[in-house]
Amino acid sequence: MSLTLEQINTASLPEAAALLDGLYEHSPWIAEAALAQRPFRSLAHLKQVMAQIVRDAGREPQLALIRAHPELAGKAMVSNTLTAESTHEQTKAGLTNCTPEEFARIQTLNADYNAKFGFPFILAVRGPRGTGLSKRDIIDTFARRLDNHPDFEVAECLRNIHRIVEIRLNDKFGVEPVLGNLVWDWQEALAQHSDPGYAEKGQLTVTYLTDAHRACAQRISRNMRDAGFDEVHVDAVGNVVARYRADRPNARTLLTGSHYDTVRNGGKYDGRLGIFTPMACVRELARQGLRLPFDIEVIGFAEEEGQRYKATFLGSGALVGQFDPAWLDQKDADGVTMRAAMQHAGLCVDDIASLRRNPADYLGFVEVHIEQGPVLNEIDLPLGIVTSINGSVRYLCEVIGMASHAGTTPMDRRRDAAVAVAELALYVEHRAMKDADSVGTIGILQVPNGSTNVVPGRCQFTLDLRAPTDAQRDAMVSDVLAELAAICKRRQLHHTLEETMRAAAAPSAPAWQQRWERAVSALGVPLHRMPSGAGHDAMKLHEIMPQAMLFVRGQNAGISHNPLESTTSDDMQLAVDAFSKLLDQLATEF
Repeated sequence: MSLTLEQINTASLPEAAALLDGLYEHSPWIAEAALAQRPFRSLAHLKQVMAQIVRDAGREPQLALIRAHPELAGKAMVSNTLTAESTHEQTKAGLTNCTPEEFARIQTLNADYNAKFGFPFILAVRGPRGTGLSKRDIIDTFARRLDNHPDFEVAECLRNIHRIVEIRLNDKFGVEPVLGNLVWDWQEALAQHSDPGYAEKGQLTVTYLTDAHRACAQRISRNMRDAGFDEVHVDAVGNVVARYRADRPNARTLLTGSHYDTVRNGGKYDGRLGIFTPMACVRELARQGLRLPFDIEVIGFAEEEGQRYKATFLGSGALVGQFDPAWLDQKDADGVTMRAAMQHAGLCVDDIASLRRNPADYLGFVEVHIEQGPVLNEIDLPLGIVTSINGSVRYLCEVIGMASHAGTTPMDRRRDAAVAVAELALYVEHRAMKDADSVGTIGILQVPNGSTNVVPGRCQFTLDLRAPTDAQRDAMVSDVLAELAAICKRRQLHHTLEETMRAAAAPSAPAWQQRWERAVSALGVPLHRMPSGAGHDAMKLHEIMPQAMLFVRGQNAGISHNPLESTTSDDMQLAVDAFSKLLDQLATEF
C-alpha cells in the first residue's frame, strides 16, 4: 500500500518518522527534522525541505551522512549487509552481477576514491530516468569524479544522495513521473540523429539542414501529430510548427517552443526540452478532450546556435522579420551555400518573409529551458524563474607590441602583447565580479606565429561581456575598454577593436514572470529568481511580444554544450506540471 501525503501530515511524529524510514541511509535525523515543518504541500515540497535541512546541517553532519552510505559493489554488498533499499538499487544497476574485470575495476576506483577523499563514492545508480545506469556509465562517472576538488565532491555526493532519496520517496508513495518519462523518451529518441563524423563517435551534433537536422524535424513532426496537435508543418526556414486549436474561432495564441539544433558534440536537452515540455501538456489536453480559450502554438526552431552558418537565431528571427537575405549566400565549411541547403531541403526562400508574426494575434511567448549553469544544482532546487536574459556584446581584438628575442630583451624593455592581454583578463574577472550577475570572458587568446624564445609581438583575443541590463553591461564595457587602453599606453602597445555582436537585454515581462512564479509556487517548490547568462530564442520574440522563461535544473553541476548535459525525469515532470499550471491561469484570465 502506497503512502499518501495526508498520512505523513497527520501522523504522530514517531509514526511519521517510521513511515519515512530508510530514505537517508542510516540517518533518520533528516526526516525527523523535516517533519517539524509539516504540513507538506506536495511531495516536491517534502523533498526540498529535507534537502535544505542537509544544506543547513554543516560540514560534519554532511560528511557523516555520506559515510553512512555503502561503497558501490563493495564489502557491504559482498557480505550481504546492505540495506534493502541499497540492495535494490545496486541490483537494478547490475552491480551484483559484475564481470571479474568490472568488479576489479570498481574495487580499484573505490580504493583510490577513499584514499583521496576519505568517504565513499556516492552515485544515484538508478539514474536520471530512474531505470538504472549501465555499468559502463557508472564506471566512467566514477573515474571522472576522481579528478574533482574535495569540496566539490562533497557537494556532488550530497546531490546524488538527494536524488537517491527522491527515487525512494517515489517508490514509497507509488509516484511515477509519467510525463517526465515521456519527455525523457522523446529526447532520447531525437538524440539518435547526429551529423556524419560525430554519429560514428557516439556524439550529438545537429547543424542546420543536414540530413540529421531534417530527420529531427520529421521525428518532431510525427511526435506532434501523435500528441494530438491539429496542424503540423515545416515552414520556409525549417521550423517545425504545430498548433492546438482553441475552443472558439479567431482566438489569440500562446506561443512557445525552443530550438532543436545543437552545438558540436553537445547535449540532449539544450533547446529541445522547451519543445517537448509543452508538447506533453498538449498531449494531455488532447487525451482528455479539452480545449482552452486560446490557441497553443509550439515551435521547434530550426536554428539558434549558428554552427553551420554565421546566422544565429535564424529560426526565431524569421518570426520577427529579421531574416537577412544576405545570409543565403553564406557558405559552410564544405562550400555549400545556405540557399543551396534550403533548396535541397525543399524549403522555399520566397516564403520566408511571410513567416513574420503579427503581435496582435498573440498573448505572449514562454520558453522552458535547461538552466545551462550550476546555480539550481547547487541550491537543490528543480526550477528557476528567469528575470532577464542578459544583454551582451562581443569584440574581436588585437594588441600589437614588438616581437623580440626572449633571451636578450630585458624584462623592463619588453613590449609584450600577450602579457598585456593576460593583465586585461585578470581585470575583466575582477570588474565583472563587482556587479551582481555580470560576466566577462576572454574565450580565445592566441599569439600568431608565436615561438618559445620570442617575446610575443601580437596577441589576438575575443572579449564577451554580459549583464542583466543594458546599462549595467555598457558600464562594464566602458570600464574594460578604458582599462585596455590604459594597459596599452603604459606598456607602449597599440590595440584594435572590432565589435562582432551586440544583443540587448531581454527582461521578462512582469505579468508573465508572475504567472511562472504562481505556477511554481502551486507545486510546493520554493521560488528562485535568476537572470539567464545564455541567449535564447525568447530574446528574439521579446522584440515583438511579452516573454518569460522557466529554467529546469541540470545535473553534473549544470554543465551544458557538453555530452554530460542532463536532467532528471522528475525535474522534467515538474516543468510539465508548471507549464500546465500556467495554462490553467491563462484559461481563467482570457
